[in-house]
Amino acid sequence: MRMRELGSSGLAIAPIVFGGNVFGWTIDEGQSFELLDAFVDAGFNAIDTADVYSRWVPGNEGGESEAIIGRWLKANPDKRDKVLIFTKVGSDLGGDRKGLSSRWIERAVEDSLRRLQVETIDLYQSHWPDENARYADTLAAYDRLIKAGKVRAIGASNHDAAQLGAALRTADETGLPRYDVIQPEYNLYDRDQFDGALRDLAIREGLGVITYFSLASGFLSGKYRSKADLGQSPRGEGVAKYLDGRGLSILAALDEVGERRNARPAEVALAWVIAREGVTAPIASATSLTQLESLRRAAELSLTPEDIARLDGASA
Repeated sequence: MRMRELGSSGLAIAPIVFGGNVFGWTIDEGQSFELLDAFVDAGFNAIDTADVYSRWVPGNEGGESEAIIGRWLKANPDKRDKVLIFTKVGSDLGGDRKGLSSRWIERAVEDSLRRLQVETIDLYQSHWPDENARYADTLAAYDRLIKAGKVRAIGASNHDAAQLGAALRTADETGLPRYDVIQPEYNLYDRDQFDGALRDLAIREGLGVITYFSLASGFLSGKYRSKADLGQSPRGEGVAKYLDGRGLSILAALDEVGERRNARPAEVALAWVIAREGVTAPIASATSLTQLESLRRAAELSLTPEDIARLDGASA
């Protein structure tokens, strides 16, 4: 599988990143191991998670996804050299365990390393902006972690162009590490967060871009076409907002292009993100081997200019 350079991070990734938010939530540990094995066997090499996954599940405290990945790596030590581990810090884990202060980052990274059972996190990302933390303080913490060999590269998630630009300027002015990667929400329906100033900044600065909610919480799979379909998945409630005229128009375009390309709607939707200028790779999850095979097909699907124009027109 052809790899793509992830900005200036020094990392190279396959065109789809596995979204680890499903581990310990919609799939159990055994299923997670099976899918991770199949993911690597298919030629993919990057797994994205966060310390907060999946705190929203009753009975969970956060860290469940990282812990499952860690136990998988321990059970398969030969796989460590084949995968890149991306995780995030900053989400609310309760009490003072949140934010991007150097105090919390340097404490949180130790918890993530322990759960992941690795010595180095390949990409460590600021999960959310933190108005109470100075960029210099945050980047200084990352600088110490990089020098200590605990982190290879850093990135930011959910930062807008102004916030990311300020962080990059701070890094340039102080000699501290720069964010090499940005992780925005982006898909055929949700384009506002990335298209425009943030995308322009990412391209201009040569940043890697990995997008999340790349299938709009599953809506772009075509699985949900009416309110009656929403009960099919734990994610169904989050899909209702897409069931409007524009959303249905996008599904119609996915169906049309998919018929021409002998591909499923999800495969076409991911291929569109992969083909988008400025994007390195979308994050996508799978909860079955059938879905994982669909990810492989999406990574290999080449859309024509006509296909892309049809999808762009529907999602405009």
